[in-house]
Amino acid sequence: MARRSLKASSVGIEKAKKAFKIREWTQEYLASEIGLETRQPIWKFFTGKPIERQNFMEICFRLGLDWQDIAELPNQRLLTENNQEWEGENCQDTESLVQMLRSRLSDKIKSQCGTTRLLDIDRPIQLEEIYVSTNILNHITSRRWVDILDLQSFIPEEFDCFAFNQLYQERVSAIQAVITYPKLMVLGKPGSGKTTFLQYIAMQCNQGKLLSDRIPIFIRLKNFAENARETGNYSLLNYISQELAKCGASDQEIQTLLVNGKILILLDGLDEIPEDDNAKIITKIRSFAANYYQNKLILTCRIGYQQYQFEEFSDVEIADFDCSQIEAFVQNWFVNVSKNSIDKGKALACRFVQKLQLLENQKVRELAVRPLLLNLACCVFQACSDFPIRKVEFYKQGLDTLLNRWDKVRNIKRDEISLNLSLAQKLELLSQIAAITFKQGHYFFTQSIIEQYITDYLCNLPITQTEPEILQLNSEAVLKLLETHGLLIQQAQGVYSFSHIAFQEYLTAKNLVTSPNHQILEKKLIDLVSHLTEPRWRKIFLLTAGMLDNPTCLLQLMKQHIDRLVVFDWQLQNFFNWLNHKSLSVQSTHKRVAVRAFYLTLELLDDLSLTNDLAFSLGIDLRLTSNLPPDLALDITLQCALHLSVALSNEPTLDRVLALSLALSDDRILVFLPELQHSLQKLKEQLPTPVQGREKLKEWWNANGQTWANNLRLAIVQCRNIGHQWQFSEEQKEILKQYYTATQLLVDCLNSACKVTPTVPESLLATLLLPTPKILMRYGS
Repeated sequence: MARRSLKASSVGIEKAKKAFKIREWTQEYLASEIGLETRQPIWKFFTGKPIERQNFMEICFRLGLDWQDIAELPNQRLLTENNQEWEGENCQDTESLVQMLRSRLSDKIKSQCGTTRLLDIDRPIQLEEIYVSTNILNHITSRRWVDILDLQSFIPEEFDCFAFNQLYQERVSAIQAVITYPKLMVLGKPGSGKTTFLQYIAMQCNQGKLLSDRIPIFIRLKNFAENARETGNYSLLNYISQELAKCGASDQEIQTLLVNGKILILLDGLDEIPEDDNAKIITKIRSFAANYYQNKLILTCRIGYQQYQFEEFSDVEIADFDCSQIEAFVQNWFVNVSKNSIDKGKALACRFVQKLQLLENQKVRELAVRPLLLNLACCVFQACSDFPIRKVEFYKQGLDTLLNRWDKVRNIKRDEISLNLSLAQKLELLSQIAAITFKQGHYFFTQSIIEQYITDYLCNLPITQTEPEILQLNSEAVLKLLETHGLLIQQAQGVYSFSHIAFQEYLTAKNLVTSPNHQILEKKLIDLVSHLTEPRWRKIFLLTAGMLDNPTCLLQLMKQHIDRLVVFDWQLQNFFNWLNHKSLSVQSTHKRVAVRAFYLTLELLDDLSLTNDLAFSLGIDLRLTSNLPPDLALDITLQCALHLSVALSNEPTLDRVLALSLALSDDRILVFLPELQHSLQKLKEQLPTPVQGREKLKEWWNANGQTWANNLRLAIVQCRNIGHQWQFSEEQKEILKQYYTATQLLVDCLNSACKVTPTVPESLLATLLLPTPKILMRYGS
């Protein structure tokens, strides 16, 4: 039998002290992390005194150390000759028995665990072709003591849930946890890979690559419960004994294996056991774990379902995928799962990863941290080699997968509260919670608040009992149900959030569009438009436009709100008047509104700190990508020269002088604007040459730079009517920023495959970026 206590060697103590010092913990903190009432075992550990074996392993694991490197293990040469002979003979017999039974069980383990099924894939997949190494969290997320204000403080205007999760999760290898802990409870969200991980452990053990001195027995607890109900025998011991007996093991041999801890018992799906069988099976697991404590047990369960704690079991939580795991899964999927050639599969995987990093796919990346939803994303991408512009259907499929399909395809019937909420009611409830919390700006909310929202919803159901005690119990049960489905998760003690912000946004939009009549819908849309200039509402607008059967009303309300932003400011109206005249003065076959968008971006580049690209105008007319008119290309060059002249006035460098000289020498200036070319040549001749050196350059710019830059600007304004200094106030700049982003959002909504007749985009775009009188004339007012 294994010793029940361990102590650290002198070398191990030094390693442990270094790891402890790096983490800046106290002994009291480490004791609390392990669940010890006092720090005495911690003190004993660091002073080389024996402590209970499980505590020793736990301390090493928390410090990121291999316990076998730290422990002072017995030297077999010091054992007495009789003990050595007896143990050697006994071990040899037991080892031979283990190897024989492992060999006989090998085919069954391969059958149970060698393949896996992915949703919407029409055949089993070899486990080794899709499996990605699994990580676990050092701390169970729902058991952290973190104040809700601290969580909320991490949220910027554009909340990136993926980045937040990576920040807050300290990960370690799941395999290391299996090696370290004699008994392990593996918790995880639905579709996080719990079963696949357990299958992988079984296969690794079966192949002798992990825990090679043990016999793996894999049990799906749902199937075990069904068989137990039919036979009336719920004994886990009997089940394991029968499995070994089928391989030819005698009762005595089975007892020897169990007593010597030679069995690896893998119990999958505690949450899948029917309620009627739950208590009996849990009792049997506890009894077996206590009586045959030398054996290694690993149990999986969904987060949110677990109502029991098992003594001597260490709880760990499967971590979300990080970037490298996502890339590995995607590579495996497109090469091994889809029916692509190897070269095409690798190319698609590379394209998938590149597209996933784009800003417009940020919410897809957020969902991709869970294998179940990453598989869904791969299926969607496989169909058209890209993610859909209109992501409404993707989010809808993701929600349906978690709420319905994932359990349905695996034939799991969960015992729900007596209300038996339908799928439509669950979606309606989640939509109400999402809409309320999102409007409040809350991504995190306390348990009491979320239960109150559930209570309010239940009170409106005709079948609900209204007694406060029953309502409270039902609200708690519904919250647990939604947590089990993986839609709401506990981020800390008593603090919840949606599992993915993408779902909170989708459900908020769904709440908007599912209105009982047109009047209520219009009222909701008017309220939505009041948030048009708030960045965090951008996704709600895009989703709502994509979900409405006829989004014309929303788009018109957005356009009216945009026009009102600038209608009463004469200086801003003057700017838009210039913008209109400039766009009409250039030679172009492109949409006139796209040309206006081009010059709006070009002219306000510095004032509004805009990115120097054509994204806005390309959103209106994609032809600009491959066919930029000479007028527009020339104006980009001249605007670049203006920017360089300003930069040189602030910090003169040789590189900038050369770049400025190159911009002023553009051949197109000579071809299209010989009079401007003459003015620019004179200005170029005034510049110091690079051979005069850095000091001469700096001296010249300090003395003459501002005047020279002003003359350059004057020449460009006179010849090209660009580069004006508008002298906007800070308030006007803020209004223009809001106008710019709101107009971009309107264009993006029009491009998001929303269901409108062609005349609607045409009429809206025709009056976009025009001064108010022009808009009134366009409408005939």
